[in-house]
Amino acid sequence: MVEPMIETRELTKIYGDLTAVDGLNLTVNEGEFFGFMGPNGAGKTTTILMLMGLSVPSQGTATVGGYDIVQESKEVRKIAGQLPEFAGYYEDLTPRQNLDYVGQLNGLSRTEREERIADLLEDVGLTEWKDMKVEKFSRGMKQRLGIAQALIKRPKLVFFDEPTIGLDPAVTKEIRDMILRLNREQGLTVFLSSHLLHEVQLTCSRVGIISRGRLVVTDTIENLTNKLGGEVGESIEFKLHKTTPELLEELETVEGVTSVTQENDRLYVHMERDSTMEVSQTIFKHGALILLMKPREHTLEEIFMKYYQGA
Repeated sequence: MVEPMIETRELTKIYGDLTAVDGLNLTVNEGEFFGFMGPNGAGKTTTILMLMGLSVPSQGTATVGGYDIVQESKEVRKIAGQLPEFAGYYEDLTPRQNLDYVGQLNGLSRTEREERIADLLEDVGLTEWKDMKVEKFSRGMKQRLGIAQALIKRPKLVFFDEPTIGLDPAVTKEIRDMILRLNREQGLTVFLSSHLLHEVQLTCSRVGIISRGRLVVTDTIENLTNKLGGEVGESIEFKLHKTTPELLEELETVEGVTSVTQENDRLYVHMERDSTMEVSQTIFKHGALILLMKPREHTLEEIFMKYYQGA
């Protein structure tokens, strides 16, 4: 039976007149890759700080790995690692020296540190640069070191706060693949906080959307997509060997069709009910061949905007 790794009950953080996190009720299961989405200022980082036992809630309760985040915050930090958006490093030290220092802070013996550091440098692809000063590292290399620092104590859970922001596409993919591998091969529970929807869609099994401190929805991306599709009606994607203005004009008159849009070589027919047969007949009538026809897949951006704007 899968055990919950994170459980919150009406978790709230208030700064003066600002309610940064408002009555958060959330469960993240052991081994899950969970995406926590929201724009800047939505309450994502504040939530992580509370869950790490680094900020005391104003109201509510939460447990991480079964430990209370206030009463047992030291135990929480033994099993949870964190890669903050702006991780700190000693620039005049090497990756090996940085990791050795973090290992000492976490109570690892010299033997444990030596073994763990060698494995981690290999895992994050920094073995070749283990004796180079961090001040000479690119941002991508620093992120790799940050991941290694978060993993030095063999945590059961890691919070990643915007881990790929500011990285080029190639490095972004490398970091993403690395985190996915840790989740799948080592069973690491991952809590990914991000406003980069594409990254969340490529990695997370389930997502939560937070807006103005309030959690507005949690579900799998598949379920959210199906819900959105059911609310906005049928939408079919076509690829035709040719299109004409006359065809587009007549498609819009088909009963049940609400709109027709064209993007590059794709045609999107939006319907309030299933009029696929009538649409296909109209296409054939104009002498066009259907090279592809499939239900349109809603993007995470569309899902996010629906729930964010409705919050």
